[in-house]
Amino acid sequence: MIDENEVKPAERGDFVDEMNMVIAQRIRECRQVRDQTVAHLAATSGISKGMMSKIENGQASPSLATLGSIARALEVPVTALFRGLEEEHDALYVAAGKGLEIIREGTRSGHRYQLLGTMRGVNRRMEPLLVTLSQQQEVFPLFQHPGTELLYMLEGAFEYGHGNARYVLRPGDTLQFDGEIPHGPTKIIKTPVRFLSIIAYGNSASGAN
Repeated sequence: MIDENEVKPAERGDFVDEMNMVIAQRIRECRQVRDQTVAHLAATSGISKGMMSKIENGQASPSLATLGSIARALEVPVTALFRGLEEEHDALYVAAGKGLEIIREGTRSGHRYQLLGTMRGVNRRMEPLLVTLSQQQEVFPLFQHPGTELLYMLEGAFEYGHGNARYVLRPGDTLQFDGEIPHGPTKIIKTPVRFLSIIAYGNSASGAN
């Protein structure tokens, strides 16, 4: 066990700063996958909007109790908010079925999103998601985000909208498009629908959805 007094102040500060940034990124990722605003997450967590904003920007060191409240609101284990803290910067491995999972509610029930890992800092240039749609829906969410998105169909069939255009996607099909234009599923043809979504941000990492 390392005695805190044996660690130099500068080293403790560097570690805390890194931990705050990792937690901030994990919270932001989970929130964006659920299409929640900072204000909504703050309200459901019982935390002020100002403090939530500071936490998401790595400007505050949240207590374990605060992280517990945030994790419950995001429906993820507290440990999910620390993922990547001790990871190497040049490689990221996620075992099959171990991606960070978010199950959406309401009109989006039956939508399963698994985040397949994301690099940190300057290395974060893309965001891979495995998406499964298992139920027929009448109303689908539309997304807008920075960067370019690539869809690769794995199973099922559905219609996907991008702006005014509509594309029918089946296994093996790909669709690449500008994420700034409203896009999303418009009609389920054959369930379950399963596809890989990769959002590329270029040289500057930004939030998605």
